[in-house]
Amino acid sequence: MSAPIRVVVADDHPLYRSALADTVRSRDGLALVGEAAEGGEALRLLRERRPEVAVLDVMMPGAGGADVLAAVAREALGTRVILLTAYLESEAVYEAIGAGAAGYLSKDSGPDQICDAIEAVAAGGTVLGPEVQANVAGEIRQRASRERPALTPREGEILAMIADGRSGPEIGRRLNLSTATVKTHLQHLYEKLGVSDRAAAVAEAMRRGLIR
Repeated sequence: MSAPIRVVVADDHPLYRSALADTVRSRDGLALVGEAAEGGEALRLLRERRPEVAVLDVMMPGAGGADVLAAVAREALGTRVILLTAYLESEAVYEAIGAGAAGYLSKDSGPDQICDAIEAVAAGGTVLGPEVQANVAGEIRQRASRERPALTPREGEILAMIADGRSGPEIGRRLNLSTATVKTHLQHLYEKLGVSDRAAAVAEAMRRGLIR
């Protein structure tokens, strides 16, 4: 028979922490090895008891769950971290997953959902609650939009031509545009790419995969 999954829970709300601890204790295959009311105490428990999984409230006095997550990664403690939150901010969720969180759940999650998540992350998986998934998808779409700005067909043509080293007047002749119109399109390109000159525009467009 395999050893139970060792778990630490941390939350600054006593009633919620007690309920969370009871949830872990009642699940076959899980073993509660520590409770904490704030991040510093939680980190001490992780260092001393080396649990497989920590379930941490994002917002706690002093060091919050994200701070503890950063310390876990920095110190290579090996504990898989599930963050719990009452406030689903898409950017915070995105950043936490990028920082190594193995799970992110709403504090409205039921006992079985939390325990299932603990088991899944202990096995190497990543778990996002249904509400969290929608937020992360939205954040990914927003970031992708910023990373790959929508260029008009004309802007795409002009970008390709400046990448080929063509001058403004030459671009104008090839596209039957006035030099002033070419300059306007170039300015729009610069604004979308966040640059101020041709060389930077080409370099940034290549970095973003807009040209090759």
